[in-house]
Amino acid sequence: MLFPRTRARDVAIFVAQMWAFTVIHELPYDDPERLRERLRVRYPIAVDRFLGAGDLPNVRLQRALSRPGRVTRLDRVLAIVHWAWFIEPYAALVWILLRDEHRFPGAALQMAATFDLGCAIYYAFPTAPPWWAAENGYIAEQEGPLSEDIVAGAAAPRHLRRVMVEVGEGTWGRAWPALYSSLGGNPWAAMPSLHFATSLLAAILLSEAGTVPGIAGWSYALTLGLALVYLGEHYVIDLLVGSGIVAAVRNGQSPARPLARRVSAFAQRLEAAANG
Repeated sequence: MLFPRTRARDVAIFVAQMWAFTVIHELPYDDPERLRERLRVRYPIAVDRFLGAGDLPNVRLQRALSRPGRVTRLDRVLAIVHWAWFIEPYAALVWILLRDEHRFPGAALQMAATFDLGCAIYYAFPTAPPWWAAENGYIAEQEGPLSEDIVAGAAAPRHLRRVMVEVGEGTWGRAWPALYSSLGGNPWAAMPSLHFATSLLAAILLSEAGTVPGIAGWSYALTLGLALVYLGEHYVIDLLVGSGIVAAVRNGQSPARPLARRVSAFAQRLEAAANG
């Protein structure tokens, strides 16, 4: 059955799309052993060491900002910024829907396309995140030159920490394992960073809606980018490829528009026939 186009129908289509993304995103990890055979681990380490002039940016940030053996206020703030991503891109779309409804279908289409392109890359090139590589011995205990300075009673960090888990265990207590397992459906879906890509797209969309929402969007996206690298969740190259996906989605609209219009016209004819 076809329904006339309404705001509720547009929202329902996007919700259905995101449900499908969630299922497909987690599907490869239903058979971890089989997925492990295709897992890429080393290439993002090599690229990020090049970008970091011989040292991983993740480790550089943790060396400069973290305090081994304790969770700092910065750790908590950046972890919360990371957790807020599960709301932020959708909150941006809701804001657009309520304040500038005619822009919502296009904005939702761009967001959906960003998620879907990222998911396709996840499936084709499963890639481990920095924290997994560190836990499994792919990242050496000592990354580059490191002093023996003592900070807060402990030596400066000699390995990559997964700061978000340290914060989560202290913040959520017994509830943390359940929260973590519900949100971490596929740990090898790390390249590209859809966290950064979708927050970047949200910032662009909000900037088109106004200066104040644009500032809010960009502030969040840039802070999230810092958090993802510092917390050990993503490499810098993950963020760069995520940015490339956003550029492709934005620049690909014009070439795809004629086909989209034909599909839309066909759907409208079906809709008219169903309601006639």
